[in-house]
Amino acid sequence: MKKIALLTALAVVLVVLGVYQSNAGDGTAAIAQASASRPELKHGLAVPSFSLKAMDGADYHVGGPRDKPLIVNFWASWCGPCHEEAPDLAQLYERYKGEIDLYAVNVTKGDSLKDARSFVKQYGYRFPVLLDSQGEAAAAYRILFVPTSFLIDKHGNLREIIHVLPREELEKRIQSLIEA
Repeated sequence: MKKIALLTALAVVLVVLGVYQSNAGDGTAAIAQASASRPELKHGLAVPSFSLKAMDGADYHVGGPRDKPLIVNFWASWCGPCHEEAPDLAQLYERYKGEIDLYAVNVTKGDSLKDARSFVKQYGYRFPVLLDSQGEAAAAYRILFVPTSFLIDKHGNLREIIHVLPREELEKRIQSLIEA
């Protein structure tokens, strides 16, 4: 039953994204077009580097070695599955914050800052929320739809790309990332 619900949600996301892209002008379409010209992300290899300003005003960097593994979650406030996974991300971050970092990257170029702030407040995000206002990080990571999360080890290498998962499965993936 969970599989059917997940597949249905994925189908809805793809339809909504298609409609959104056709109506978004150069915003989301530009991200998809730029993504198509980037090399494919490969498991076990270094992820693209980027730096973005967060809602808290600080600058955050992704790429290269770090003290803890990192989850980079691309999302948008208009995305139904993003709302579905948000409570799980918030809970799991609180549980594992000493062992992982989590950056929620809002695809601000295709979203509204006001709506993004409301989303963050609604779900009580206590981890950095980065603003991809130019769409450069989304392009570098070849984001075609949201939510998409990248599990990155301490060496800055891609371990896994995931989409919405049940909380238990997401937790297993986080534990594996920590152990890697």
